[in-house]
Amino acid sequence: MTENAISALRAIFGERLRTSLEDRICYSYDATGKEFLPDAVAWPLNPEEIRRTVLLANEHLFPVVPRGAGSGFSGGSLPVRGGVVISTERMDRILSIDSENLVAVVEPGVVTERLKEEAKKQGLYYPPDPASLKFCTIGGNLAECAGGMCAVKYGVTRDYVLGLEAVLGTGELVRTGVCTVKGVVGYDLTRMLVGSEGTLGIITKATLKLIPLPETAATLLAFFPSNEKGARAVAGIVQERITPCALELMDRTAVECVRRMADLSLPEGTGCALLIEVDGLEASVAREADRVEEACLRFGAIEVRKAADAAGRDNLWKLRRSISPAVRQVNPVKINEDIVVPRSRLVEMFAFLSDLSERQDLKIVNFGHAGDGNIHVNIMISGKDEDERGRADKAVEAVFRKTVELGGTISGEHGIGIAKAPYMEMEVGPLGVSVMKRLKNCFDPNGILNPGKIFLEESAVRR
Repeated sequence: MTENAISALRAIFGERLRTSLEDRICYSYDATGKEFLPDAVAWPLNPEEIRRTVLLANEHLFPVVPRGAGSGFSGGSLPVRGGVVISTERMDRILSIDSENLVAVVEPGVVTERLKEEAKKQGLYYPPDPASLKFCTIGGNLAECAGGMCAVKYGVTRDYVLGLEAVLGTGELVRTGVCTVKGVVGYDLTRMLVGSEGTLGIITKATLKLIPLPETAATLLAFFPSNEKGARAVAGIVQERITPCALELMDRTAVECVRRMADLSLPEGTGCALLIEVDGLEASVAREADRVEEACLRFGAIEVRKAADAAGRDNLWKLRRSISPAVRQVNPVKINEDIVVPRSRLVEMFAFLSDLSERQDLKIVNFGHAGDGNIHVNIMISGKDEDERGRADKAVEAVFRKTVELGGTISGEHGIGIAKAPYMEMEVGPLGVSVMKRLKNCFDPNGILNPGKIFLEESAVRR
């Protein structure tokens, strides 16, 4: 960026614009571990400051990179071409929670867990629950269309967005969608912006749908001798016409990691575990929990543990929540992919992953939201061995090819960013990519917003 551009930004933000190396380093990375230094960091307080920034960027042609908490796994918030990072963390007001119309209006910097807690005080529920909910922001969730453990029953972030306010790449402030239950006027610009990874607009306000808080919940932890039996049980539970609010699978390697780290007793012969939670009305939850238990035993569970009170449920969740820190025991560098396959193909996918691990001599840990077919494939490497890195890259490509072959998608909740740009065409085809580029040009003709993301020729880095 030029000195003139920096000076013009300082006129907007004053002390809320920083260019020191220390400040820039703090906004140079995300959960991928990659680092790219921005030229400056700014903390806007309102949409008008963002709008003026984008107008300046069009005049001086510098990148504008929106950023929530930087918790993404695909590099969506990394300033790969420098420019100014627009951190929305100070735009963190919950503007209203309307218990009559079941709607919340929030700014993008609101931390997800805070919205969930405030809604709960009024007997309401905001279901999207990414694993990073204690620190990730609504703006980041919207940009990436975050998912979470409850998506199997309640859907992902996209399903709770009624309307948005956003600054486009032209510097125009647009309002999309509705604040009502229904609305079908014109093209669905709201859905266009959700999941666009900050490449079409910078979200400045969101109108979100809430639902009544479930009365109660019950949690079950089922242990199986193999990944195959666990995966078959997932399909079996669905065939029972039960929709759990969480249905998480941990494969043999994941369970072994936790066994070494956490103080958990596991039945002898455990090779796979399913964490299942059902929620809803008190009258139905106990009955559904019994039916889930019966299904697990019918599909070969060694043991099923069940809890209905909060303490017992927390104890059962310990196994699932311990995985992320535990897998670091395997190797320090984690390549985390988030594929989704049809639930009926989970058995086939797990068999492929097991074979791939042996063929490429790589340690692969698999766990995730099996209830909606979403598997987090974690290739664990040392990061110091070039040959190992090459085998890992080949394994990633093989995983994506198999996923598409099975009718799945290469990203269920992390987005494309820089990590998956080389593979996007594999799923959507050249025409799909071409149409997306034409849309990008409509929203952001000068390519100001978050350049270097999603499209292969734009991507500055593979991994």
